[in-house]
This record gives sequence, structure tokens and C-alpha cells, in this order.
Amino acid sequence: MPEVLKAPLVVEFPFTRSLGPVQSAFLTGLRERVVLGVRTSDGRTLVPPVEYDPVTAEDISDLVEVAPTGTVTTWAWNHAPRRGQPLTTPFAWALVRLDGADTALLHAVDAPGPDAVHTGMRVRIRWAAERTGAITDIACFEPYDGDRAQPAGHTGEFEDPVTGIVAAARLDYTYSPGRAQTAYINALAGRRTVGERCPSCRKVYVPPRGACPTCGVATSEQVEVGPRGTVTTFCIVNIKAKNLDIEVPYVYAHIALDGADLALHGRIGGIPYDEVRMGLRVEPVWTEGSRYPDHYRPTGEPDADYDTYKELL
Repeated sequence: MPEVLKAPLVVEFPFTRSLGPVQSAFLTGLRERVVLGVRTSDGRTLVPPVEYDPVTAEDISDLVEVAPTGTVTTWAWNHAPRRGQPLTTPFAWALVRLDGADTALLHAVDAPGPDAVHTGMRVRIRWAAERTGAITDIACFEPYDGDRAQPAGHTGEFEDPVTGIVAAARLDYTYSPGRAQTAYINALAGRRTVGERCPSCRKVYVPPRGACPTCGVATSEQVEVGPRGTVTTFCIVNIKAKNLDIEVPYVYAHIALDGADLALHGRIGGIPYDEVRMGLRVEPVWTEGSRYPDHYRPTGEPDADYDTYKELL
């Protein structure tokens, strides 16, 4: 039996978004230890606030302060917190309806164990020591047996409001490529590119998937393609990725390798970015010890005729 390949894989990107007046006031309020909701035309107070009534789709912007105390409406115990979660010790995920609100806010409750948490439990906000205008300004909720806190009636007007946030999206998992892609990866180690041909439509797919995406039948016949190919489409990258030591601008392209019926992607080098074009003939450039091409460069051949690759766009 061939070795089953697997490797840890991380997909990560920072998502930057601007804030409208409602979300700006909510997050700025958290920075100032104030919780704001919005009041709908029928008198409901929504926390976290939204810009449109989920029932009527009406535009809502009437800000109202609610208390930092509240009631757990439902919960689930988290035995093993993951990286980036609110607490590093076991805690409860809970929906908390703050006093004065008609909807519940999802956050962590710091409790000694699941037996200490129950629906109807009274809690209060534990504020983070350093606050920047994010949901993490609420460090967590904690059990509370005191009187209901009274909001001060803040209007939602702040100096230096938060106007945008950066959310770090990340997914950690273990990837196992399966039979077809294992053969593809092993061939790349020998500086060869191998796809699989569908027994029905006879198309060659690179990278192989183990089944034809058009016909749905299993594939097993291996076909070596390339190494040269044709640029079908491309984009110019002007934003530098923090984990790539590549100066911008550079070009990333879809490349139809000779003999393949599916274009794969790769970086184009050895040519000014503004000279890359559809139909450009390219070949792979390998670096010492690499398991895949570092980039593709022009071969010097005449550009491919559009009719030869138009079906691969």
C-alpha cells in the first residue's frame, strides 16, 4: 500500500471592513464600557444592534443603552477551548439577554464547571483591561447575584468613533489528499505533472480528483501533461501577502498545460507584469529541493491561438 499523505494546513486571511453608524456606535461603546442596542418602531431593543429590522426590514438607527447585567437564555459547555477563543480554561458558550434588551448576545461565561451554569442564570460583563472597540472588549460574562444594573442613558455619541475593524479569519485542519492527488504530489517531486483521464468524456484533469467532475465517473488512467502550457487568464496582484516574500506587483495566472483539459494556477515570472497576456506560452521553473514549480516563465514561442484554449477560460 502506498503511503497515505497528510499534512497540517492553515487557511488564514485578515478581513477588513468599514462600519456604518450603528455598528460604529456599538463597538465604540464597548471601548467605553457602554452597551448599545437599537430600538425598533414597535419598541423592541435589539442587542447586538443591526441596521435593519429582521422582521420588517425597516431601517433602524435609534440607539439605546442597555445594562451590563443579564440572564442566560441557553448555553453549551466548552470542555477544550481552542486558540483564539475568549478564555483558555473550560467555559460555557451562552446566549445572554442583557437587561433592557429583547434579544440575546452570544459570548463566553466564566464558570467553574457545567454544574454551575443553568438557563436563567444571572451574569454580568467582565470588561477587558485594554479595550480597542471590538467584541473582545467584553472579556466574558461572570456569575452575578447583585441588583440589576441601571444604564446611564448614553446617546451613542462618542469622540473618536471606531470606523473599521480587521477580523482575522483562520481555519486549521489536517489535509489528506487521497489516492489521485497523492499520485499527483509524488509526480511533482520528480518534476513531472500527472493528471487523470476520464474513461467517458476522455478529458484530462490536472490536478486529478479521482472522479470526473463532468461525467461523475471514477478516473484512474494517469496521463503526464506539460511541462509547457498557455496562460488563459491572469490577474495582477498589488497587495503584498505577509507570508509571501514576493514583491508586488506580480502576476498570478491560470495555465493550461499541454495535454490538460483544466487550467491550474501559478505565478508568472521572468517577464514584466504588464507584458503578461492571454495566450502567452510558459514553462515551469523549479528551485532546488522544491516539490512544485516556483513560477512559470515565457518559453519564447509564439502566443497560442485563442481557439486552442478558449474552452479552458
